[in-house]
Amino acid sequence: MRLWSLHPRYLDSKGLAAAWREALLARAVLAGKTRGYRAHPQLVRFAACVSPSDAIDLYLQGLYAEASGRGYRFDPSKIRNVSPRRRLIVTSGQVAFELRHLRTKLRLRDPKQAQLLPRVGEPVDLHPLFRGIPGPVEPWERTTAARRSKSRELVH
Repeated sequence: MRLWSLHPRYLDSKGLAAAWREALLARAVLAGKTRGYRAHPQLVRFAACVSPSDAIDLYLQGLYAEASGRGYRFDPSKIRNVSPRRRLIVTSGQVAFELRHLRTKLRLRDPKQAQLLPRVGEPVDLHPLFRGIPGPVEPWERTTAARRSKSRELVH
């Protein structure tokens, strides 16, 4: 599951469709309607909201707007029309991590889309739900270094 902080315009068609499906799954998880994925780190920032269901619906609204602009037919009846109360925070380190991760995926799957991503040092647009602040990669993110550290803990 990947709930991108990056603006959906950066996603290729497969990535946008996957983000839609994964956000719908995330909503079901946050509502307690499924047993799988309950401890998934991508859900931490949504679960910490006063209203996780409103936050995920706002996230879905951003995906829907991008999909509609591209002429895709995502089902709007799957999301509630909620008004933003406040935006979620995302750190600059997290944004940089996600941009590198997306670039790696797109180089393999859609090289033309990968070329449209901002270069290092260029401004990066965020999903409308998020507001950026300076800081490191979010503690809930599963980075390669974090996975390596966890596997070392298991060995010792």
